[in-house]
Amino acid sequence: MAISRVLAILILQYSLVALVSSAGPRGGWKTLQGSPPLVIARGGFSGIFPDSSSLAYSLTLDTCGPNVTLWCDVQLTKDGVGICFPELKLDNASDISIAYPGKAKDYLVNEVSTRGWFSVDYNLAELANVSVVQGVYSRTNKFDGNKLPIRSVEDVAKLIKSPSTGLWLNIQHDSFFKQQNLSVENFLQSLPAKSVPVNYISSPDVDFLRRVKSSFSSGPTGFIFRFLEQSKLEPTTNQTYGELLKNLMLIKTFASGILVPKGYIWPVDSGLYLQPHTPLVTDAHREGLQVFVSDLTNDVPFSYNFSYDPLAECLSFIDGDDFSVDGVLSDFPVTPSAAIMDTLVITKYGASGDNPACTDLAYNQAKSDGADVLDCPVQMSKDGIPFCLSSIDLSESTTVADTQLKNRATTIPEIKYRSGIYTFSLTWDEIKTLTPSILNPYEKYILSRNPKSKNLGKLITLSDFLSLTEGSRILISIENAAYLAEKQNLRVTDAVLDALQKAKPRSHKVMIQSTHSSVLKIFKDKSKFERVYKVDENIGGAADSAIEDIKTFADAVVIGKASVFPESSAFLVNFTNIVARLKSFKLPVFVETFSNEFVSQAWDYYSDPSIEINSFVIGTKVNGIITDFPKTANRYRRNLCLKHGNEAPYMSPIEPGKLFKQISNLYLPPLPPPLPILTDSNVTEAPLPGVSGRVPTPGVGVAPAPITA
Repeated sequence: MAISRVLAILILQYSLVALVSSAGPRGGWKTLQGSPPLVIARGGFSGIFPDSSSLAYSLTLDTCGPNVTLWCDVQLTKDGVGICFPELKLDNASDISIAYPGKAKDYLVNEVSTRGWFSVDYNLAELANVSVVQGVYSRTNKFDGNKLPIRSVEDVAKLIKSPSTGLWLNIQHDSFFKQQNLSVENFLQSLPAKSVPVNYISSPDVDFLRRVKSSFSSGPTGFIFRFLEQSKLEPTTNQTYGELLKNLMLIKTFASGILVPKGYIWPVDSGLYLQPHTPLVTDAHREGLQVFVSDLTNDVPFSYNFSYDPLAECLSFIDGDDFSVDGVLSDFPVTPSAAIMDTLVITKYGASGDNPACTDLAYNQAKSDGADVLDCPVQMSKDGIPFCLSSIDLSESTTVADTQLKNRATTIPEIKYRSGIYTFSLTWDEIKTLTPSILNPYEKYILSRNPKSKNLGKLITLSDFLSLTEGSRILISIENAAYLAEKQNLRVTDAVLDALQKAKPRSHKVMIQSTHSSVLKIFKDKSKFERVYKVDENIGGAADSAIEDIKTFADAVVIGKASVFPESSAFLVNFTNIVARLKSFKLPVFVETFSNEFVSQAWDYYSDPSIEINSFVIGTKVNGIITDFPKTANRYRRNLCLKHGNEAPYMSPIEPGKLFKQISNLYLPPLPPPLPILTDSNVTEAPLPGVSGRVPTPGVGVAPAPITA
């Protein structure tokens, strides 16, 4: 897109929401009460829709089902009505500055002079002219034109149809409202208990919780003390929140639980790597306090230990070896579920999301991460040695441009228009001295991959790869074969066949991939390996004759994600039938490339890679996914919940176009042009040219005898 952990029981791996209905991990949950962790949707599904909007709350209930708790940040209006709105000031997440221009005021907020539009200056009727908008600028503003009204607490409560859906009211600024002669306590007391059952009330103010607890003492409401940054002062005790953390016995006198930022439990160092977890959860549980964690957000950078996988981060809090928090507060309350067990996980350059591509480290990690198929894109050195590298241009995945070899740069229009330092310009002895460099495909979004490993590992020959992957299923991809044969006297297909023959390929299950039918036809004639045809452009369909042609030289097909779900401005607009078409001709379909970084996914996937995977696996029944984060895909696939039915909303694939239809006309992006149809002319190719007349390098260019898989 232009703008993604083995547990023994049913649903633990995949969704915070799914966890709610799970039986729990082996030995039971380590929460205070032994029950599944609570899922708390901050302002509803505020990662997609404007915070506290009806669409945000409705999407939460649609995707997460009834076992979820709706979070409402309560602000008071001039007439004492409680509204759900994320901030004390209204101007950042609403259009109030347009509805009431020139009406900004100055107030002291926590003894700091603050200018803006405040709820205390407007009654509920006046706020009917104001619409909520997206207040987080890195998120899509495409729903800002929908004129979504500010909702009262009672409005939000009316959305709750199931007794298992909870309501959490957060009171952040009680002292400010008192200064304006408004009482949060009176508002809370005015709520009808039957129609607005309040499950939790939280606040960072000790005095407020002490007061309000007495008035709710006979009810089922839980009172939660919210910790802010450790260096901030709590107004009642005049102690910092960090100091209060050392006195959990005191907190137990006025609260039944605590809500803490995630760094209180899993701190990170300055490089965004995890430090050992603190004993906070264990200590709080010992005192009889529940522990809820905040700041788990899918679409901001978090610890590199989690490889941009928000599910992995979530599981570190709810499935620790010795603790589990009692609930999680998230802007993306569905972090997904559901998998089937027969989907292949195919690597993209090994585990290249965590290590430099095609290095020994990337392949070893991919094996330990549970990948089914390990891939090696074969490149050729000047002296005819086949080796694994993500690109024929060394400068894309090594530091060659910083070495004396940078003078080998040249421009070859047949390969690419920009200058490069090509593998066939250096000998293997020169190439193996190079330092690998981790790929950063989303660097322009300031998202870097695993800095600690960015230059680790070593490049390996194809023979080394075959030794390293002994007994594994492997995929060898071959590109630029015609150019290498005609212009460089390098027969890459023969080099691959020779290496496989010498490696006793019966110990491997081999797949050969190429975008060129001429390459795959050679392997059809000389081996019985599985052949995979990669379609190198996005397509919306395929002619029968083209598919029949593919079947003459290939056993499976690789297509891009956009061929399945076309998108515009990072929104899915519709879907094609290309997967079903190819499978109807008995051709398995693999789709690429699935990454964890949230900018790689359409907004429809809620900035969560597992949601995206689920939509392809369950929604279109692809046979395999190609990913640079195989651990994420394998974790998703190991989920067993589908064996128990597919009735829960979070088990359903995304409906393409659903979010797109919610965009108002003013903000509506253009529809993408129709995708082309794959035809015979796209598939049919002339045979590969022969090598030149010069003497070939030993072991290269001499066709070996036919071999079998």
